[in-house]
Amino acid sequence: MPFSLHQGDALAVLSGLPDGCVDSVITDPPYNSGGRTAKERTTRSAKQKYTSADAKNDLADFTGENMDQRSYGFWLTQIMTESHRLTKTGGTALLFTDWRQLPTTTDAIQAAGWLWRGVLAWHKPQARPQKGRFTQNCEFIVWASKGPIDGSRNPVYLPGMYSASQPSGSKRQHITQKPVEVMRELVKVSPEGGTVLDFCAGSGSTGVAALLEGRDFIGVEKTEHYAAIAADRLTETIHATLTKDDVVLAT
Repeated sequence: MPFSLHQGDALAVLSGLPDGCVDSVITDPPYNSGGRTAKERTTRSAKQKYTSADAKNDLADFTGENMDQRSYGFWLTQIMTESHRLTKTGGTALLFTDWRQLPTTTDAIQAAGWLWRGVLAWHKPQARPQKGRFTQNCEFIVWASKGPIDGSRNPVYLPGMYSASQPSGSKRQHITQKPVEVMRELVKVSPEGGTVLDFCAGSGSTGVAALLEGRDFIGVEKTEHYAAIAADRLTETIHATLTKDDVVLAT
């Protein structure tokens, strides 16, 4: 199978994977943003923070969204250190974040041994305007590499900004779901036939994008509800992309 999906704690799962088994780590960890006070941090769940009235599906909550900034940085450093071990030399990492956690994210990825390369922007055209203020219509993607990058191994020219709206209505299956069209562009940083790891797989958008672009996928998702959705989406993608050349007839 071109994908494997694990339901469980990311650190525990990653510790059981072999060195150098992935080409790129592309993930959307819980941002842990907005906790200006202890009450804000501990009383609001991810669902309360990020769900609006347009959601047509029952969007399950997820854990890991109530850390303060220091704890978030410590956790992210731990898991990116483990991800560094799993990544081949010259491989890449891409982490989504928002403006509040951007400094912590760039600190953690470097503390984990990665070479910080820059920041990409994801522009959201339908972000709500704010009177007297600038619209918060961008999230960010911190990218890094494990040592030097050999451009001849994957000779692509990728943009530094992407524009697409978050899935809405019945198409929205996760609280913080990212657009597949954006993820399809991001997975191209992994060489064709390479393996992409997402240790916060959510509803599986990174994996769907990887499979559509001819990459293999390893996903980890802690929440059982979302792991089931991801498994269904990945399986549907495999079925939709199979050709007769992929099928071996047995007698």
